[in-house]
Amino acid sequence: MSTKKRLLIVYHTQSGNTGRLAEAALAGARRCADTETVMLRAFDARTDDLLECNGLLLGTPENFGYMSGALKDFFDRTYYPCEGKTTGLPFAVFVSAGNDGTGAVREIGRIATGYGWRSINEALIVRKEVTATDLERAADLGEAMASGLSMGIF
Repeated sequence: MSTKKRLLIVYHTQSGNTGRLAEAALAGARRCADTETVMLRAFDARTDDLLECNGLLLGTPENFGYMSGALKDFFDRTYYPCEGKTTGLPFAVFVSAGNDGTGAVREIGRIATGYGWRSINEALIVRKEVTATDLERAADLGEAMASGLSMGIF
């Protein structure tokens, strides 16, 4: 049995922008060799994946001012089986937005409150085209989360 902390990245992408951010977050997280990082598409992530992680990064495109249906489906499938079992789980969010992204962040935050999770970082919102700077910021987010888990900060 591994003593490494596990970071789970759950994301959905349609245009590819959120996928690029997720890949960057994964690359950043893997800079921390003391944390195991697993990345899954939202439709593929299961209750067990959530229960086995020590930290969570959630990525979504902004769809009509909301999170993707796939990420909402992940929440719908895992909420009741995980109810009371993930309280205090550190999480952060990244959003690829065509608008301002705040609606998606707000609603993810409301759901996260229901799970009892705690946000460890302001949401990374990337508006319009994903730039090299945005990818660096996503990698830094992944590395910070993985390192924080490894050091016991989160």
